[in-house]
Amino acid sequence: MDRFTATERALRQAAPHALLQAVQGALTAHYGAASVDLLMADYAMTLLQPVSKPPYTAEPIPVHNSSPGRAFGAQQPFAVADDRTGRLTVHLPVSVRGDRIGVLSVALPQQTYDAALERELRDIAEVLGHEIVVGERDTDVYLRTRRTNRLTLAAEMQWQLLPGRSCSRPEYDLGAQLEPAYAVCGDNFDWSTSDDHLTLVVANGMGEGIEAALLTNLAVNALRNARRAGLSLSDQACLADQAVYGHYQGDAYLSTLLLRFDLDTGRTQIVDAGSPRMWRLRQGRAEQIQLDAQMPLGMFEDTPYTSEFLDMQPGDRLVFVSDGVNKMPSPAGERQGVKALVRALTNTRLLPASQVPHALLRELAGHRGPIEADDDAMVVCLDWHGRQAD
Repeated sequence: MDRFTATERALRQAAPHALLQAVQGALTAHYGAASVDLLMADYAMTLLQPVSKPPYTAEPIPVHNSSPGRAFGAQQPFAVADDRTGRLTVHLPVSVRGDRIGVLSVALPQQTYDAALERELRDIAEVLGHEIVVGERDTDVYLRTRRTNRLTLAAEMQWQLLPGRSCSRPEYDLGAQLEPAYAVCGDNFDWSTSDDHLTLVVANGMGEGIEAALLTNLAVNALRNARRAGLSLSDQACLADQAVYGHYQGDAYLSTLLLRFDLDTGRTQIVDAGSPRMWRLRQGRAEQIQLDAQMPLGMFEDTPYTSEFLDMQPGDRLVFVSDGVNKMPSPAGERQGVKALVRALTNTRLLPASQVPHALLRELAGHRGPIEADDDAMVVCLDWHGRQAD
């Protein structure tokens, strides 16, 4: 059995809470590692938290201006040599299908490190990422590590509802972020992919606290139920509308945007149910896409919904922002305005989709100050590549 296979087997056989110990033991035994550390990205995507035993007193590492943060941001291995010890520490991104989880840091003798070893270690970090995702069903170790503060109950419900924070396929790249990360209430996003289509939902929550989270949970699960039953996009909106109205009788509703992308052609079907704003960057120019706004989900009984269409081109970027972004005031109390948003969209145009939401929110926060707990903000970014002919 070769060393990579032995390490992979050790990870697959490890208990869910003991993945760090398993990878430490395997890399020490088979690769001569002097030390192995696992760092998890926190909910705000600003810190990398070391996985350790309670009470989790290990110092976090900033994503910005750190060697592990460089590997996390670029999603590429980054090696740092220490000539005093003769060791080299390689920081490897831990991600699953584009969803960034954290960083695996491995210290090795400098003379053993080469391109072939780097490829093996990168594959091991990917296997570790998959095992963490599976293991989180049975342990709280990794979810607890990601927290620099206590989540509100509403935020706990919202984060558990999400599919991830980024996703990559040859046809597209997705990235999304909710703020304030530890106290978000009602804003949400969801996506699902198949061989032929990508379905994306962005929701602008109504209300505060638990009530906002309950409303969003009901609507998102109603949409998932309709989608998994094979209903059309407009029928998905109708079913979710009925579910929300049936429970709240019009006292609460949800502004939602539903999109279904044809991966072959880029033809995109859209249902705008009082939605968050959608912006498109095409050839460096930002413009807001005007849609036919229909009633939010659950506002009235038996609301009919119809679809409209948009054609995507390779190189297009779509950015979706909730009211918490649109209505951000400046420190002087002025509304953010279109100009500030367009400037932020343009300034982040060269970043990958996974980094755009956090960077855009950070730039706008510099304009208006930190986001308060009662002011949800959501950004979702989609980079469209299209499907290449075989």
